[in-house]
Amino acid sequence: MIETSLQSKAGVSSASTEGVRVMVRPAFLAQQSRPELGSYMWAYRVRITNEGDLPVKLMSRKWLIIDGDGTRKVVEGEGVVGQQPELDPGESYEYTSHVPLETSWGTMEGSYTMVDGNGRSFLANVPRFYLVPKSTSGPVQPSISSGGKA
Repeated sequence: MIETSLQSKAGVSSASTEGVRVMVRPAFLAQQSRPELGSYMWAYRVRITNEGDLPVKLMSRKWLIIDGDGTRKVVEGEGVVGQQPELDPGESYEYTSHVPLETSWGTMEGSYTMVDGNGRSFLANVPRFYLVPKSTSGPVQPSISSGGKA
């Protein structure tokens, strides 16, 4: 049975899929951004927690990045930040990455391909998070978060 739950609180987006919880907290990197050149840099911190009964391994990632003009970019690859973490029940893995945008706001969302201890593959949802600087009048969203390099 596939169970996915989503929630968003104070800039943190969270989703749980089949016992794998993914929490994302974005942050705008003002000092690394150059708005006058159409360059906006975001960092995002991801925490993946195995809340299930079996060990899991993160095999690959897929991101959908949409900027304020509606331009869509899909980024796929093995693991995250060069690693394919294995998590026993109750364990967590955290990493930070970044993503550049050419507009002042956008969104990110995606999935991780996971394999459980029985060899079964499934997709763990990475909840949509919003890349909206507090000083920008972008879309009003219930949770404002930042993203990272896919």
